[in-house]
Amino acid sequence: MAQQIELTNTVKDSQLGQRLDQAVAELFADFSRSRLKEWLLDGKIAVNGEVVTKPRTKVMGGELITVQAELEDEERFEAQDIPLNIVYEDDDIIVINKPRDFVVHPGAGTPDGTVLNALLHHYPAIAEVPRAGIVHRLDKDTTGLMVVAKTVPSQTRLVRALQKRNITREYEAIAIGKMTAGGMVDKPIGRHSTKRTLMAVNELGKPAVTHYRVAEHFREHTRIRLRLETGRTHQIRVHMSYLQHPLLGDTAYGGRARIPRGASEELTDMIRSFDRQALHAVMLRFAHPVTGEEMEFHAPVPDDMVAMAEALREDTKLNKEEDY
Repeated sequence: MAQQIELTNTVKDSQLGQRLDQAVAELFADFSRSRLKEWLLDGKIAVNGEVVTKPRTKVMGGELITVQAELEDEERFEAQDIPLNIVYEDDDIIVINKPRDFVVHPGAGTPDGTVLNALLHHYPAIAEVPRAGIVHRLDKDTTGLMVVAKTVPSQTRLVRALQKRNITREYEAIAIGKMTAGGMVDKPIGRHSTKRTLMAVNELGKPAVTHYRVAEHFREHTRIRLRLETGRTHQIRVHMSYLQHPLLGDTAYGGRARIPRGASEELTDMIRSFDRQALHAVMLRFAHPVTGEEMEFHAPVPDDMVAMAEALREDTKLNKEEDY
């Protein structure tokens, strides 16, 4: 069932000459600009009692703005009793540590069994928040931290913080090849021209910026730490592939097994059988959407990546003399 919304506010004198859509965005800042504009075009917003549907209409100051709309809930998705690894929760947000093989949102080929279905069961009232409060996503086999909003105002503020690049997201990864130093990739990302389920660096795509630094060198792999400025689909995987250092296990973006010369049978098997991109959202930092308190969360690197790094480290140690 949809949630009915009734809002009123008065245009400030300081807003004289503003476009109606801009004025409404300032007056009702708990809702996103795109949502408010949609309500405006749908005739859900009145100025002094008269419905106005033209965003460019100028305001003079003093007008009474009324919004009568409804928020569609997420009840078309089923609540499912799926355990969530909750790192933190209060009245406004939930921070979870997502395991591998767990899709965030239902879609083609994955109608249920997702983080969203689990959230609807854990906190049924989240059905009143668009996308069940999901603010950002992780790929199915990427592990680590995600923040979810429990209310519409919290979601709006967190999304805005993301857009302003005020949420810090750091990742741990194992890349294929010897990376000499850290750096930054500033390349737009869009849909792949032929593989429609994949993304690619594309000059007509959306801006995307990834920072990375080398944490540890192995013989044919590099452990890296990354920080996102933007949050495009598959961003880290695409940018690392663009650098010709795709992530270990990421066959979609060219991360085919590379076996160090003379590697043990055990290590060879480990590399060949590593069946997901070696990518983990290790740290999340943001201002709480209601209290403004600075919050920082850490999620330990999962066992499969720890074991892989240990095996690569041991291989590097054993073969160090050969490098001289």
